[in-house]
Amino acid sequence: MEKKRKSRNFVWIIDLLMLLFVGVIVCFMWPSRDRIPTVSHGTLEMFPEFKSQFIQKRDVAVWLPEGYHMGDSCDVLYMHDGQMLFDATVTWNHQEWRVDEVMDSLIKAGSIRPCIVVAIWNTRDRLNEYSPDKSWEYIAQIEPMRADVSKLRGDAYLQFIIHELKPFIDDRYKPLTSREHTFIMGSSMGGLISLYALCEYPQVFGGAACLSTHLSMAHLGVDGEALPSAFLYYVDQHLPVANSSLIYMDRGTKDFDAEYGPYQVRLDDAIRTKGWDEQHYVSLVFEGEGHNETCWSKRLNQPLQFLLRK
Repeated sequence: MEKKRKSRNFVWIIDLLMLLFVGVIVCFMWPSRDRIPTVSHGTLEMFPEFKSQFIQKRDVAVWLPEGYHMGDSCDVLYMHDGQMLFDATVTWNHQEWRVDEVMDSLIKAGSIRPCIVVAIWNTRDRLNEYSPDKSWEYIAQIEPMRADVSKLRGDAYLQFIIHELKPFIDDRYKPLTSREHTFIMGSSMGGLISLYALCEYPQVFGGAACLSTHLSMAHLGVDGEALPSAFLYYVDQHLPVANSSLIYMDRGTKDFDAEYGPYQVRLDDAIRTKGWDEQHYVSLVFEGEGHNETCWSKRLNQPLQFLLRK
């Protein structure tokens, strides 16, 4: 009896320690809301807890280039994982994309068109919100499927951008609103949802940049090749007409990126077979680069110059 009691106490202590550990990690990854990012170039306007009928509310920030005046003719770039873009002092891993520095440098050098950046914060539901819903339809017959597809929010997340956020941005800042001046960018799962956005809304987005795209779709609840194959098949069936848009893709060769090679080659072959040329589709490999914001910041100039070239 005493041995059982001690065993139960031990299990209870372990459970309590695990709960405390998870709590610390969550607090670390989602910093306090009073830690607002700052920028060294341009201006950052914050819109805390932007509400939506489609998904949970989240912070949104808009970066404006130096000298910007309301109504200036600017392109618009929508970026995911917004809290990771500007200020390493408030990010969970102390890394950032350096969006304000890189954009400022390219604009002043005349290398790209003037552009505002709409930074959309992620949430604890990030994996579901960045999942391309319709690709799962191609594996619906596979059993068992351990993932709960009812929780997928990719379509809802894009509806938030298209029907709520973009009208707000267009009305407040009055930028250039046509598809030729509207772009979307992300990394990892953000790369998946960016390519998915271009396939679903080619009339809205004129181009997508997908860095270190999580094409293996590992850890998303389906074993083996079923899910990545389904996504590749979805893209093959839903890609916009060849050379009607701009698509930038890249990958490193370390960390998660090390497993993306075979999937990226298959996707490259499928897209180029459809007639996409190098002016409209590019897929780059960065040897020795990994899966983090520091690596993405080092090559951020590449997708920006591809999408926003003069």
